[in-house]
Amino acid sequence: MRTAFRPAPVLAALLAAPLAGSLGGCGLFAPLPTERGQFVEKQDYDQLHPGMSQADVTALLGSPTARATFNDNTWFYIGEITAPVPLARDKIEKQQVLVLNFNQGGTLENVRRLDKADAHDVPMSSRVTPSPGSDSSFLQQVIGNVGRYNPMGLGGDTLGSNGLGGLGSNNGYGHGGAGNTLP
Repeated sequence: MRTAFRPAPVLAALLAAPLAGSLGGCGLFAPLPTERGQFVEKQDYDQLHPGMSQADVTALLGSPTARATFNDNTWFYIGEITAPVPLARDKIEKQQVLVLNFNQGGTLENVRRLDKADAHDVPMSSRVTPSPGSDSSFLQQVIGNVGRYNPMGLGGDTLGSNGLGGLGSNNGYGHGGAGNTLP
């Protein structure tokens, strides 16, 4: 006895294979986390102890990421791993700040390790910083643009000097005679 050919399962299998292959490959194009700064490994952190000189610390950890603004004897080693998030700020996956305090003689006195739990979110200010320059109103900007752009390239005796308001003269508000005319 002969079995009938059923196209539905075969068609479904043919359509499912490329779809599964394309979705499986999406992981290849996912953005990778980005490491920034300098992470201090546990074995290096464990070697730090009060009494070390700045030269010994530099030999062990390298130069610091930053130094305090008003105290050159406070060193910071800062590291962060972020992952991109579509249409948003990058997500901070791991964060580490190592703070080293030296005395005036350059000897290590204190070591503090801060991580993501110690961070504080600082909101952006909603205030506006004024910028120098002329504050022109909307009406001044519109009137100042009249006659600056001449798409037909008219100038000279055609419209610029026949008393029609100076089309092509480019002497509008705030431009000192420099405008946008086409040759």
